[in-house]
Amino acid sequence: MKRALAALAVAQVAYGLSRRPPAATRGLVALMLGTSTLDARRAGEARAVAAAGAVGFGAELVGVATGRPFGHYAYSSRLGPRVRDVPVLAAAAWAMMARPAWVVASTLSPRRSRRILLAAGALTAWDVFLDPRMVREQYWSWPGGGRYEGVPASNFAGWMLTGLAVFGAYSRLARDRATDEALALYVWTWLGEAFANAALWERPRVAVTGGVAMGAFAVPALIRRVRG
Repeated sequence: MKRALAALAVAQVAYGLSRRPPAATRGLVALMLGTSTLDARRAGEARAVAAAGAVGFGAELVGVATGRPFGHYAYSSRLGPRVRDVPVLAAAAWAMMARPAWVVASTLSPRRSRRILLAAGALTAWDVFLDPRMVREQYWSWPGGGRYEGVPASNFAGWMLTGLAVFGAYSRLARDRATDEALALYVWTWLGEAFANAALWERPRVAVTGGVAMGAFAVPALIRRVRG
């Protein structure tokens, strides 16, 4: 697992320094999903991760068709094969960060109902980094735009709502086996995205906003973990 995390870190650094062609984006998503799934399998939560991807993908199908709950948006063809105008790879976005977000929530609270809320928040916080980059690189867009880097507030409300459904399903299959690797993946994503946006991609607003959003979950979880 440590080797997988190291390989992912190297790939993400190379990606941040590159021109980020679609093939590289798809490859990085696949690598991150594989790393997260490997940790989930070791913890007995592979089915939970699959459920997260399925619920998230279902929400995307509804979202593209109706504009709810994320607002009216559309995908381009840059993410590969699509089902009803939704890239199959969209399921990976929900699945690959489900396990890290759940472990962060589990570190912060022993109560399952509170974990669902915290995990949904932790996942939504990651999207504060994700959506601005993907909009800028034309993977998807909101025709009506939005005040935050072309992303409307309805998107984040939709992520939170969908996150509650995702982790409602996840919690029924979870084994509650937190690992340092899953926590490290969340923390590394937080630090890496903040650094890349600030130092490489010249997007200080995203660096600060996303850094604060994910940090609100990453920092307390780290403190809890260090204190045992």
